[in-house]
Amino acid sequence: MTDTDITEIAKRRRAILDELSDISETPPVLVAVTKTQPDEALEAILLDGQRVFGENRVQEAYEHWEARRESIPDLELRLIGPLQSNKSEDAVRLFDVIETIDRAKLCRELAKAEEKTGLKRTYLIQVNTGEEPQKAGVSPDGVEDLLATAREHGLNVVGLMCIPPVEEPAGPHFALLAKLADKLGLNQLSMGMSADYDLGARFGATHVRVGSALFGARDYSA
Repeated sequence: MTDTDITEIAKRRRAILDELSDISETPPVLVAVTKTQPDEALEAILLDGQRVFGENRVQEAYEHWEARRESIPDLELRLIGPLQSNKSEDAVRLFDVIETIDRAKLCRELAKAEEKTGLKRTYLIQVNTGEEPQKAGVSPDGVEDLLATAREHGLNVVGLMCIPPVEEPAGPHFALLAKLADKLGLNQLSMGMSADYDLGARFGATHVRVGSALFGARDYSA
């Protein structure tokens, strides 16, 4: 990664923050998605002041952040990818927020992990707003029951997250998520990614998850 690349990351970050501020009086938190990013990119965006990060995979997140946690006390790590139940303890040890609760078994395993580690974390429920069979997330009509289950297990669920179908307009899905959150009294809405973070902000997102719009196209060859 060249000095020019590092400068561009900072420029893109500031442009996105400015755009979000123009859209909303209370702009959403920018979650920098660091999946597949090299250390140079992480250091560049940390130097520019970014402190909230999203990771898709538990193991890669450990590689990125385990050694950095002690030296960055205001770091916030959010798991935004599907979580296997057997990785629950590892996720609870590293992440401050887990955005991808989508089934009762995962609630049970996360509760066990919290008890074992003595750590209390914050959670969002992932909603499959498009009811796509290949995609993680609970169906919209199952959110209320899953929320009750999570709370029965003592999990601190504060919001909802979604990834709309790529072939459909995102707006109706964001509107549905906001309506569900309002009905259930949840105050965090994680919605909007690189292609539609501005739309997420317009529909009331509290967090937008941005990767390629910050770092450029990802290199999946590694």
